[in-house]
Amino acid sequence: MSFARHSRRLTIAALSTSALLALAACGGGGGGGGEAAPEGSDPAADPAYEARGPISYVAGKDTSGYLATELELWNSEHPDEQVTFIELPDNADQQRAQMIQNAQTQGSEYTVLNVDVVWTSEFAANGWIDALPEDQFDLTGFLQPTVDSGTYFDKLYTMPVYSDGGMLYYRTDWLEAAGVEPPTTFDEMKQACATIKAEVEEAADADCYAGQHQKYEGLTVNIAEAVDSAGGHLTDDSGAPTANTPEAVAGMQWMADAFADGTIPEEAITWQEEQGRQAFQDGSLIFHRNWPYVYTLANAEDGSSEVAGKFDVAPLPGVAGPGVSSLGGHNFAISKFAENKATAVDFINFMASEDEMKKRTAATSNAPARESLYSDPELTAEFPYLEVLKASIETARPRPKVVNYGDVTLAIQDAAYSTIQGQTEPQAAMDTLQTKLEDLIQQ
Repeated sequence: MSFARHSRRLTIAALSTSALLALAACGGGGGGGGEAAPEGSDPAADPAYEARGPISYVAGKDTSGYLATELELWNSEHPDEQVTFIELPDNADQQRAQMIQNAQTQGSEYTVLNVDVVWTSEFAANGWIDALPEDQFDLTGFLQPTVDSGTYFDKLYTMPVYSDGGMLYYRTDWLEAAGVEPPTTFDEMKQACATIKAEVEEAADADCYAGQHQKYEGLTVNIAEAVDSAGGHLTDDSGAPTANTPEAVAGMQWMADAFADGTIPEEAITWQEEQGRQAFQDGSLIFHRNWPYVYTLANAEDGSSEVAGKFDVAPLPGVAGPGVSSLGGHNFAISKFAENKATAVDFINFMASEDEMKKRTAATSNAPARESLYSDPELTAEFPYLEVLKASIETARPRPKVVNYGDVTLAIQDAAYSTIQGQTEPQAAMDTLQTKLEDLIQQ
């Protein structure tokens, strides 16, 4: 999820990405492969949980523009507890690196952290974030996968705010013109593309499909989804690596073949979420895997989208049947080294409230973490895909929940990227990945 327009109340703090990445790399990305009970602050014993005053909110780039509205509302009602937005890059790996750097230097500049759901274990185990005071956070009505994503050693470390599940965006006008139904498998999708390109003149030069394939966290998500949809897993439910099973290799093989035969365009190897969204909005793709935030942007009627009113969403397709989304989303955490944590608690509860979550969903189409909003009449009238999205989240599979997630995701990206570049055969790549994961994930 990314964030971009700013109000006069927002103060943007810019840091040197290259320097922070280097420092984070020198620190090893945090902590060893084995699971260990964390030693974070005890809220009951931390005087900062009694303190109020200015705090910071640290997150990636706001492409929706709605964050400014939320912070203006909070700041207008809390003149002595102003929230300053520290904007990080839109690349998830760079966000993580900057948050780790702040923690390793025990900096108090960062207060509330907007963290990818998969970082909870790593940040908690290393003592970079606090176990949240659970008596001050009511989890009633939240989707269970979102609660699970914020829990480590049976304690809540990150509060669910934004959830996410992958969906398949598709051109309704082109599918209807060709008499094609939304696909449930990748083979059906490839056949649909061939039919559409042959029968719909406007689509003749369009590419078939793309997701997120640059070497960053989005590639981990996309390869995990391909593997899971083939009946395999990168790690099993106990956390043991299972990357070179026949099913897992089949998932990697599909992605390699899709690049080789042009199902996925060559240039998509450089795409993150925003590049893929732009290609779909420009009319260059028939099918596109992305997150819910795309829906509002692609439907914009200000001339920025060529596909407004011409697309819909469906569940992700898969290799051996319907696809499985990787669980996405962002939770809010409190830095162990922050000040004014009583204000931080109140701000998180404000951002996670049902009223604010509903307004945010209406304005941005981001996925809410509260179950009731998926059947809210006003929201479902505006976003008919919410039923599809809820199913995607409820059946989503988490990425590996490990302490040294930075090393694990890099190993997954190395294997996938060399394969889609045509440099490594899928079986060899997954064999190498299996060995790396066995070394990284100590059972």
